[in-house]
Amino acid sequence: MFHASCRSLAGLVLALGVATGALAAPAFEGPKALPAAEGVWYFQGAAALGTPANRNFISNAGFVVTPDGVVVVDALGSPALAQAALAEIRRITPLPVRYVVVTHYHADHIYGLQVYQAAGARIVGHGAAREYLNSESAQLRLQASRSELAPWVDADTRLVPADRWVGSGDTVLTLGGEDIVLRPVGPAHTPEDLVVWLPRRGVMFSGDLFFRGRIPFVGQADSRRWIASLDRLIEVRPSLVVPGHGPLSREPMADLVLTRDYLRHLRRSMGAAARNLEPFDEAYARTDWSRFEALPLFKAANRMNAYNTYLLMEQAGGEASSEDADK
Repeated sequence: MFHASCRSLAGLVLALGVATGALAAPAFEGPKALPAAEGVWYFQGAAALGTPANRNFISNAGFVVTPDGVVVVDALGSPALAQAALAEIRRITPLPVRYVVVTHYHADHIYGLQVYQAAGARIVGHGAAREYLNSESAQLRLQASRSELAPWVDADTRLVPADRWVGSGDTVLTLGGEDIVLRPVGPAHTPEDLVVWLPRRGVMFSGDLFFRGRIPFVGQADSRRWIASLDRLIEVRPSLVVPGHGPLSREPMADLVLTRDYLRHLRRSMGAAARNLEPFDEAYARTDWSRFEALPLFKAANRMNAYNTYLLMEQAGGEASSEDADK
C-alpha cells in the first residue's frame, strides 16, 4: 500500500510538473507577416539555434507584392514553416507567388523551397550554389536535420535546385512594374550570396550577409571578402534592410557597420595570434570581446567563429588586409 501510494504521489507530482511546464512554455509562434514598407513584408525568426521546439524558425524571409504577383525571398527552415508563410501571403493577397529568390543555400533558408515549387513558383538562385547542392556535405546536413529537427524536417524534405541560376552580374526581375534587383555579393558568408534590392523603395533583403542584433555565423566563410561586400552595401545606403537574422533594420548604416566591425575584430585579433604563433586558447582568452558579448548567441557562436578565423588567418600567414582596418 505504501509503495502504491508513493507511486501514485510520484505520478501526480510528475503530471503536475508536466502540466505546469506545458502552461509555462510559450506556444509556438509560426511565421507572421510583418509590414516593412508599402507592399513589402517579412517573417522574423527566433534568435536561437534550430530545435524541434522552434521548428527551425530561426531565419528571416520576406515577400514583395506587385500587381502581377508575388516575389518571395527565402523559404525558411522546414516545409511546415513554408506552408505557414504561404498561408500568410495568401491572407494578404490572392495573387500567386511567381518567384522565390534564394539568398544562399543554408538549411534554415531553403528547406521550405519544395512547398513554393509545388505551388507553381520558379526558384532563382546563384549558380555558385550548385557545387554545394551536389556535395556530400549538403546530404549529410539534410540527414542530420531529419534527425535533429524531426518531425518538421523528415524523409520527405529534399534539396531543391533553382529553376534559374544567375551569374556574376546584376539580374533584374521586373514584375508588375517593380524592378527587383538580384545582386551577387559572394563569396562572403557563402560563395552564392545574393542580396535583393528594391531601388524604387530603398529596401534591401540582405540574406546572411548581415545579422542584426546577434552574432553572425561565420563558419568557413571568406571573411575578408565578406567585409568588402558589406562595404559595398554601405555604399548603396539602403533606407531599410531586412536581414537574414534579427529584427528589421530602420537604421541600416549602424547595423551594417556593427556586423562589419565584428568580422574585422575577429580577423585582427586572430590574425595577430596566428602571426605570433600564439595558441588559440590563449589568444581567445586575452581578446577583448566586450563590445559584442551581450549580443544574442555570443556564447553559442563566438568561440567557433574565432577558431575558424584563427585557422583561416593561420593559412594566410596571419596577414591582415586593408578591409580589417578601422575606417
